[in-house]
Amino acid sequence: MHDAFNICNILQLTVQIECIAAHDETLFLGTRQGHLYMYYIVPKDDKPDVSLIRLNKSFSKKAIQQLEIVPEHHLLISLSDNFIQVHDINGINFPVVQQIEISKGASLFALNTQYHQTMTGKNVAVVRMCIAVKRKLYLYYWKKSGFELFENSDITLKDIPKTLVWCEETICVGYKGEYCLHLLKSGAHQELFTTGSRSSEPCLTKITDTSFALGRENQTVVVNDKGSAEKSKVLKWSDTPTALVWDKPYLLGILPDSIEIQNLDPGGLIQTLNNLPKVRFIARARQGLLIAASISSVWYIDAVEVATQRKVLLDSKQFELAIQLTHTSNETEDEKKEIIRHIHTLLAYDLFRKKDFFASMKEFLILKTDPYEVIRLFPDLLPQSSPASNQESHENLTDTEKENGIQALIDYLTEIRRNTQTDVQGSMNASGNLNERSASTKSTQQLLQIIDTTLLKCYLQTNDALIAPLLRLNYCHLGETERILKKHEKHNELIILYQMKGQHRKALELLQSEGTIDRTVSYLQKLGSDHMGLILEFADWVLKKAPEEGLKIFTEEVYEVEHLPRPRVLDYLIRSHPSLVIPYAEHVVHTWNDTNPLFHNTLVHFYKEKALSGDTSAPHAHKKLFEFLQKSPHYTPDTVLMSFPTNSLLEERAIILGKLGRHEHALIIYMRVLGDVDKAVAYCESVYDPAEPSSKDVYMHLLQVILDPNKATLVLPDVTFSPKTSEPNVEMALNFLEKYASCINPFKALTVLPSTIPVSRISKFLQISLYEKVKERRRMQLLKGLLYAENLQCQEIRLQLLNKNFLINDLNLCPVCKKRFGNQSALVRYPNGDVVHYSCQDKKL
Repeated sequence: MHDAFNICNILQLTVQIECIAAHDETLFLGTRQGHLYMYYIVPKDDKPDVSLIRLNKSFSKKAIQQLEIVPEHHLLISLSDNFIQVHDINGINFPVVQQIEISKGASLFALNTQYHQTMTGKNVAVVRMCIAVKRKLYLYYWKKSGFELFENSDITLKDIPKTLVWCEETICVGYKGEYCLHLLKSGAHQELFTTGSRSSEPCLTKITDTSFALGRENQTVVVNDKGSAEKSKVLKWSDTPTALVWDKPYLLGILPDSIEIQNLDPGGLIQTLNNLPKVRFIARARQGLLIAASISSVWYIDAVEVATQRKVLLDSKQFELAIQLTHTSNETEDEKKEIIRHIHTLLAYDLFRKKDFFASMKEFLILKTDPYEVIRLFPDLLPQSSPASNQESHENLTDTEKENGIQALIDYLTEIRRNTQTDVQGSMNASGNLNERSASTKSTQQLLQIIDTTLLKCYLQTNDALIAPLLRLNYCHLGETERILKKHEKHNELIILYQMKGQHRKALELLQSEGTIDRTVSYLQKLGSDHMGLILEFADWVLKKAPEEGLKIFTEEVYEVEHLPRPRVLDYLIRSHPSLVIPYAEHVVHTWNDTNPLFHNTLVHFYKEKALSGDTSAPHAHKKLFEFLQKSPHYTPDTVLMSFPTNSLLEERAIILGKLGRHEHALIIYMRVLGDVDKAVAYCESVYDPAEPSSKDVYMHLLQVILDPNKATLVLPDVTFSPKTSEPNVEMALNFLEKYASCINPFKALTVLPSTIPVSRISKFLQISLYEKVKERRRMQLLKGLLYAENLQCQEIRLQLLNKNFLINDLNLCPVCKKRFGNQSALVRYPNGDVVHYSCQDKKL
């Protein structure tokens, strides 16, 4: 408790007061005799001066029941003899401006003032009035010079109301025994709760534009404009209040012979103003000034200076109330912000001292306190060279309290980190890197470094499963984090740290020391061509220990792997791991479809070496070599041929010779060395192309070898010719001529055939050859005729186009630019007859 208000008696009257109203320093008193008193109060240090500035003894013939002031329009609204009148405050004797005819029989009324901004920026007050007449409510609004009734707005009540309060679009009605809300927009009504007993009078007041304070015996409940009670804001009084008034942040309640002052949040009694015999009325003049009255006495209640109250509250650690008070002070906005920030800071540290860690961190978050200052509250989490905080620190706590404190710190740092991410993203340059020249960027980077390093230490104590995801965000301080992880033997997390910080050698050395092949392979796959030296260096031990798994370093379907320099990888494997050359080259050629001759030549070479090795895998390699030589168009035949043996793999040599266009030599190998006529014929069938000069005579070459096998020249040392084809075979040659007559030049064939062969024996060959020649001649004649006809058509079209003409004079306009054609203009004429400038042709749709 503390002194929030000062009180002093300012008036003793001989008449009986029935109602009061106040605004600023002006006080109105309405009496049972119908007199209206208007006083002006001048505040002073000891006791204010009160001056009667106007008195109207004939204001009403009966008691004045209620008074309300509308300062925006200089109006005084009175209820007397159950009739409402509107008066001009500035006029002598308060002349009547308007009489509300419908208000005859009224028991009370309530005002609501809303402020709206016009399009010109001017604030306009909209005054509304609710009048209770028996069991009905009538709604009025002020327009120019009088109140006007809202159409179809009357509300029927269940009973005669005892009190009314109007907030925004909700009217709260207090009956004898209960409360009810009426929602103006929807027309609905909602019953709230009873006053405690049927004999209890309702007591309510407006708190904000969306909430009310309702009395229930010796309790006060805060209810919002939707009818929901705020359970955390329930006040208890020493007796049942007869009237309530809100003066932020205090709620004042009139009790028998005293006034109690309470606060809603956090709640509790603040002060009791005693020795107020039969106090009955209370009115708020302005913030920090209230007037209370009995039937004959008037008291002046003014708030103690905010600065004085604030000092007392801070000394007693009532920070929330100190903040609420500061909001109501007359200090400048900048001063208020500075004071409130200071109070919040004190509150945050006090909450920490009370071990309410989550609430403390929430305050630090609102304050945007330097995270390093918050971290200093936890000495165990500071770097070894950093001093601890002078504030309350994280010492002498139980294990549970420490865990709660660290969890609260984690939530705080996580939120700070999320907010800071926006600054980092805004500082990214076009390449996606931080702009190092920016001072604010460097500061942000350092902040993130502190946050992430501290979060790492927190996770080590609470949930180490979160360490790896944190390290992948790449803001932890390398040295400090490395020391901590080594201390806790978190090798997996240490590898992630090295990876994210670009310390790949350290990561790979650690992986090698642990002998983890899978993780090493995965790590090396992600490095990319920029770290080719490291990849080759640390791939070595993996390839020696697990060749098949290690080869995935260079063959996995990963972007970084696919873009490694393949020739360099191949060179490395040839020098260090030749057994892996074939699987690697096969993957490059067959899976990645690489057409680089280097890999095709290498594959041929290693297939050849394996086929000649004589081990159990030689036949399989021989088969692969044969198929690859046939299918691959990307190896270099002359390069491959140089390393081929002359006494073995002769069929493969024949394929290579064929790739070089040396078909005669290839056929000699098939016929003379292998002695396989069928393979020779199959070879001719596979390479024959009448349009290709190098292969159109391949059948002729085979015919020559058949007729004169000993004439063939082929230098292959240590090669024995086959006896099966060592002698000329005229019968085979004649059969060959008949079967492939269309593929052999007859003139060349006749020159090599022996003269002893009768013409009848080659008649079929001659007939086929003659038929082919005639057919070719006819085809050429037909083609000649078609080309001649096409030429005639083109000439005819040309003549037609030459005969077309058009006249351009000074009156012609270009349809695109709308300008005339000049003498020097270059023109374009479209098929439809339009003529435009040459420069306008692209603009024409």
